[in-house]
Parts: sequence; C-alpha cells; structure tokens
Amino acid sequence: MTLRLHNTLTRRKEDFAPIDPKAVRLYVCGPTVYDYAHIGNARPVIVFDVLFRLLRHVYGADRVIYVRNITDVDDKINARAERDHPTLPLNEAIAKVTEATERQFHEDVAALGALPPTAEPRATRYIEKMRAIIERLIARGVAYVAEDHVLFSPAAMDALPGAPRYGALARRSLDEMLAGARVEVAPYKRDPMDFVLWKPSKRGEPSWPSPTGIAAPGRPGWHIECSAMSMATLLEPLGGGLECDDPTRNTFDIHGGGVDLVFPHHENEIAQSCCAFGSSRMANVWVHNGFLQVEGEKMAKSLGNFITIRDLLNSNAFGGRRWSGPALRWAMLRAHYRQPINWTLRALEDADLALHKLGTRIGAIESDGTWGYSDDDSDETGAGYGGGQANIEEDFAEALRDDLNTPLAMTILQAMHEPRQLRAGLDLLGIDIDAHARWLEEEKIRSVNVDRVSALIAERQKARARRDWKESDRIREELAAMHVAVQDNKDGTTTWELRR
Repeated sequence: MTLRLHNTLTRRKEDFAPIDPKAVRLYVCGPTVYDYAHIGNARPVIVFDVLFRLLRHVYGADRVIYVRNITDVDDKINARAERDHPTLPLNEAIAKVTEATERQFHEDVAALGALPPTAEPRATRYIEKMRAIIERLIARGVAYVAEDHVLFSPAAMDALPGAPRYGALARRSLDEMLAGARVEVAPYKRDPMDFVLWKPSKRGEPSWPSPTGIAAPGRPGWHIECSAMSMATLLEPLGGGLECDDPTRNTFDIHGGGVDLVFPHHENEIAQSCCAFGSSRMANVWVHNGFLQVEGEKMAKSLGNFITIRDLLNSNAFGGRRWSGPALRWAMLRAHYRQPINWTLRALEDADLALHKLGTRIGAIESDGTWGYSDDDSDETGAGYGGGQANIEEDFAEALRDDLNTPLAMTILQAMHEPRQLRAGLDLLGIDIDAHARWLEEEKIRSVNVDRVSALIAERQKARARRDWKESDRIREELAAMHVAVQDNKDGTTTWELRR
C-alpha cells in the first residue's frame, strides 16, 4: 500500500509522492525554549517522530531530511530571563534560559523515544536569511515599512499574480479570520489583518540591524522565522532559495505541527514563502495533530492540571507515581493523531500494563519459547485484529501507511507471536521495550526495600522446600501488600516484580 496522509490544505487523504524520493523533506515547528515542555507539546514530537521513522522505513534512513526548529527569540524568553537572572545583562540571561531549556527539552523528548531530527536550526542563527526574505517581500509589494516595523499585507498578496489566496490553508475568508483572531490593533497598520515581519527592539532586548534601511535595530516576528529556517535547511541545499527562479525548487514535501498552528502561524508562513519565492505552495502536504485535554478538561495552570513531560517522568504529580517514557509514548499513540486525545490516568495505567505484557511475552519466548502469559491475560492481547499470523507484518505496516493509523497498528502489534516481529513493530513506533524493562527495575529498587523482599523470598523458598504451604502463602500475601508479585519458575527459581 502507498503511504497516504491527510492533507490539511486539501482536506482529504492523499497518496504521498515525494518531490525527490532520494531527499524526502519534512519540516515541523519546534519549541519556544523558555520553560519545560508540557504534555501537549509532546504530542507533535511523538507524532512526527513516528512519521519520520515511517518515511525512513519506506524511502531509506539516509534519504529523509527532518527539520524541527528551535525558537530562541521571544517575549516569553525575555520575561523568563529577567525573572530568573535579574542581576545579569538581559542578553546573557537570555542565553542561560535558552540553553538550559533546550537541554531540558532534548532530555525529555529523548526519554519519549524521539529520534534527533536531521537538523535543528535555532532562529537567532538565521537572522540574515530573515532580513533577505523581508527585503524581497517589500520589493514585490506585499510588505511595507511603518514606524520602524515591517508588515505583511494579505490584501496585497491576494492581488499578486500567481500567489495562493491568503486563508486557503485555514479555509477562511479575511473577514472570518479577522473575527476569530487575536489581532493587534496598531495605528501604523494599513489593514487590521496585516502582520509583523520585523519590529523595533526595546532598550536592552536582543536586537539586530534592521532590513531595508530602517535605522532602529530590531528583531524578527515569529512567523518569518520558519520561512527562513525551512528555506535554509530544505530548499537551498537542493538548489532552491531566493536566488532560484524555478518555483518547483522552492517547495518541499511535508510541513507539520499542531492544529492550533494552522492559523495564523502556518497561514502566514505560506504567505511569506510563496510571495518571496514566486511559488504556489510552500509545502505539498500539511499534516496537523489534534488537541490534547487532561481528564476531559482543557489543560491550564488555573485549573491545576498543567503537566510537563518532566513532571510525568520524574515526579508523583499525575496519579501519585512516576511513568516511563515508553509508557507515555504508548498512551499518546493510542489515539489517531488527527483526533483530540484525552490524557487520563486510566490511559497511562493501560499503557503500563500493555508494555508489561509485551515485555513479558518477548522475554519468555526469547528465553525458552513459551508465551509467558497467564490464562487470564492471553485473550486480551490483540483483541480486535481478525487477520492471521501469515500477513501480520504487512497488516501492521499497512496500518501505519494509512495516515499513521497507530491505534490499529498497536492492536495488530499485540497479536504478534514472533519476537522479531514484535521488536520491529515496536521500533517503527519508537517504543523501546527494553528501556521500559530497565525503568521497571529501577522503580523496583527505588520504590521498595529490595533487601527485605529478597529476605522474604528466601524464607518462602525454605518454607516451600519443607512443604509448609501455609507459611509460603503468608509470605506471598506479605509481599503482595508491598505490591510485589512473585513468580515460581520451572527451573526452581523465584523472580519478582512490582504490581501497581
């Protein structure tokens, strides 16, 4: 089956045909590095990591270019720097904040099993590219200077021959977008829908020489950053960019992000890039993941349900316990990426149990060829999959090629019998079953008195040796009260694990 993706631009599922199969190009909007990433931020990281893995699987690992940017110039960063480092010069304080937050982000998403992208450009390293695009937009009559600002005019874009219509991605008219947007009211704007490409910096803020002869130093608007970074990493290396007159070289394959970015961010990216390059499309396919709620409510600090990835990994803030990265990833992929997801304690518990069962199955088969399941577990695995083992690998891959249908793929995965198939499927989903097993062992050591457990198991083995079943059962119950489950193995040994 051909890879099919739902294209936000056309509102339909389409066969994916890369511009160049030897250089498949994917751009995803990354984090603004001012604080810990929350669980909503984790969803696009995981979704597009699965897409990255699938593209590598289909076209070859060395034929896919995945770019995820870092926004390191923003008012929120400035505010955090002033708050956390009030005695330092602002630029020095900003550097501390962005470097620390970027490091935290990388640690957290690595725990979620995300591969590093091919390139991860930081906005502040591409200011010159941003200025060049802005000057091209002014020269083409779709941007103008007003009070040391440079603004883009959607109305002028709609009058530019060959340019796409502003609002085509969001499928809204200018009036509808104006009514639904938080539009900054400013006297220097020619039209309320005009948006900022460049603005003057306040005293002490990060600043660079402004484009087009503006005397006051300034800094870029948010939207222009992604136009510049995608140009520098996905177009110029393949012969595109501002010096290229061929519009087909100034389009890449896939642009992704959360559905909240469709308007205004992605709409404005399209406007800037297409008008600068004279192309009709910035990207051929636009892929957006759905919203995330927590226990049925919008996540918000005011509601007390704001959860960071770091909270889930390292604290008892959600459900009174810590969670492994693979379990978080499994829970995220249980819903189709385009659908809203309800982040619940039950979903995490189910994910934890599912990974435990898969790990037990793989370990048992690899060690002695048995399933490693009790009778009451065996009928739960792979429920809902009606195919047979002969075609199960292809059915799994086909589910993913059908617009990343991870819920179906995970159902098929749980019905697999062969460890090789299971490991290959888990790898394509980015779920490290061995990392989850190591995490369980670490939790075992952290959560219980291991010496006490070992002593009780030794006592129980002695009781069993002398056929004192009453004492053996009493010790088993004592261990169960400690959330410890024991397993008597065929070779006469006894192993144990934590049970929540």
